[in-house]
Amino acid sequence: MGKRLTRIATRTGDDGTTGLGDNTRVSKASGRPQAMGDVDELNSHIGLLLAEDVPADVRELLVDVQHQLFNLGGELSIPGFELLKDEALAQLDAALAHHNARLPRLEEFILPAGTRAAAQAHVCRTVARRAERAVVALGEQEALRPAPRQYLNRLSDLLFVLARVLNRHRPDGSAGDDVYWRSTRLARSAGG
Repeated sequence: MGKRLTRIATRTGDDGTTGLGDNTRVSKASGRPQAMGDVDELNSHIGLLLAEDVPADVRELLVDVQHQLFNLGGELSIPGFELLKDEALAQLDAALAHHNARLPRLEEFILPAGTRAAAQAHVCRTVARRAERAVVALGEQEALRPAPRQYLNRLSDLLFVLARVLNRHRPDGSAGDDVYWRSTRLARSAGG
């Protein structure tokens, strides 16, 4: 692969097209490059999250997620090709069960806020949802395996859970919690 990327500025995209892994060229505005770009953006945001202080097990998980997102992007770039394996989805399911079991039950909606790491995990979650929508839209135009869509759906769920984990992870040892939504409707119904 290294020899393949010796020139980054090829100018071949100056006409508004991009090359896919099967050597076809498509409009940069079409569904496949849109989905690929959203997955790439998600991977970049996870890289930013990894620049924060996160627990070692979360770091290890997110590094592997980055590799899986690269596989997912590769699969999207080559129509009909399969790179994302079933084990990747199973890993997300296991991580969801593990991390969610250690959290208190949610009694109220929470805001995408808290520590920098938790807030960045929420940004990752929203970008994962956008990437999922782009993959769903592409799947309505072209035949796609369900694995990319399922992976992004499960990943966005996991990122929500990890944001809650990260709000409780404080390097200084202080207690942390979610940032709860102050709903006037719910306050009235509770008599407050």
